[in-house]
Amino acid sequence: MLRFVIAVGLALLASRSFAEELAAVASPRLTLDDAIHRALAGNKSLKVEAFSRSIARANLLTAAGRFDPSLNFRRSYAENGSPVSSGPIVTQLTQTDDYSLSLDGLMPWGLSYSLGGSAENRRGTFNRFADNYSTFGGIAVTQPLLRGFGFGANLAGVRIAKADRAISDSAFRQSAILTVTRVVVAYSDLVFANENLLIARRARELVDSLVESNERRFKAGSMSENDVLQARAQAAQRGEAILFAERAVRDTDNALRQLIGEDAFPLSGPLLAVEMPVPADMMVNAADDLKAAYELRPDYQSARLGITRRRATDSLARNQLLPRVDAVGSYGYSGLDRDFAASRRMVSNEDNRSYSAGVVVSVPLTFAEGRGRARAARFEVRQAEADLERFAQEIALGLANAAGQIETTRQRVVATRRAYELANQALDGEQKKLQAGTTTTFVVLNLQTSLTSIESNFSRARADQRRALANYERERGTTLVRYQIELKPGN
Repeated sequence: MLRFVIAVGLALLASRSFAEELAAVASPRLTLDDAIHRALAGNKSLKVEAFSRSIARANLLTAAGRFDPSLNFRRSYAENGSPVSSGPIVTQLTQTDDYSLSLDGLMPWGLSYSLGGSAENRRGTFNRFADNYSTFGGIAVTQPLLRGFGFGANLAGVRIAKADRAISDSAFRQSAILTVTRVVVAYSDLVFANENLLIARRARELVDSLVESNERRFKAGSMSENDVLQARAQAAQRGEAILFAERAVRDTDNALRQLIGEDAFPLSGPLLAVEMPVPADMMVNAADDLKAAYELRPDYQSARLGITRRRATDSLARNQLLPRVDAVGSYGYSGLDRDFAASRRMVSNEDNRSYSAGVVVSVPLTFAEGRGRARAARFEVRQAEADLERFAQEIALGLANAAGQIETTRQRVVATRRAYELANQALDGEQKKLQAGTTTTFVVLNLQTSLTSIESNFSRARADQRRALANYERERGTTLVRYQIELKPGN
């Protein structure tokens, strides 16, 4: 196990702290935790993604509703006239009234049923339009034996909808991880931008101090006018650097405001007051962290669920290749009488048993459509499995690179901190030599520029270190755990 101890929280060497200098121009302090929770509550992209969870749950309800029974009522009237064979001019008229009330439904293994009763009143010229009620009460069923038989064929829609629901949850969780990571990075970038602004202002103060000193010595006759002009030119250049730094602060401030869900992006006025907390030590273990990434990363879980979804489609497609062979049957009681009440009593009294049984066979002449769908479904399963392997490789590579960035940025922080200390000592010594008249303004200005650049590099190294930590948490899938975030279940 390799232990990387992340060195952070090193204060830049200055007489006045960053927080004190920013207090006059900043709004009330916004902690990193506050920014993260505000982003989870108000980020616009995350709100859009949240609807996918509700849509997936509604689609699952739709798929499961296929097995809900339904109460059906039918009432119809038909009238049919046909010529009498002995006299074509004479027409025989038949009138039919149909009534039915039934509870119909489908079972998960493919059985369809209809439980209820029906009545038919058939009359016409053949019986002088006398009522003749034929009633039936019982159950009729159809059970597929090949195509459409079994849970795989009938629950495919439900299984796909369940997979889609889980995928939507994973996608939302992944979006939350990305949002938190972006907030951490944006927050760190704003800290870096503020530090860079202060570095630029301190660089200007150093040059202004040098200009003032050179002007006094020029008036005293101990320094040339060219030294004064060199210092003034550098001061003007440092003023431009401050403008760029101020613009960077405003831009990064707006970027963070967008992530936390704000709608106003002021051109001027108070800025977000940020202060990066010192992160805890991070333990990096390549084997354990990779195993954790496969278990915790929502996007990898979505890829695995995609295989489940494809397999359900493949199972349905293979079932549809079979010919249709259905067992059909009915069982109940019937009645026949000119009086509807009497006919109905025959059914309720179970006077006349009525049943039927049979087989319906349907064989398509060609299976081109079914074979095409089954073949495509089979290849889609293989494609999803291959894509999962590719994704696993990408995760391993991303995790390794992120771990490498942690170590690299740690070493950069150490190196740039040491470089800053040495550059500060060199500038201090050169300024003393300038006071003694043994060096030139040009050399001092070069050392000041070098110190400012090294100080900026030190600040950038710390920002990159914070970014590396955030990216490693994202690659490992532990971002939400790291910030103790629990997502609410979807609607």
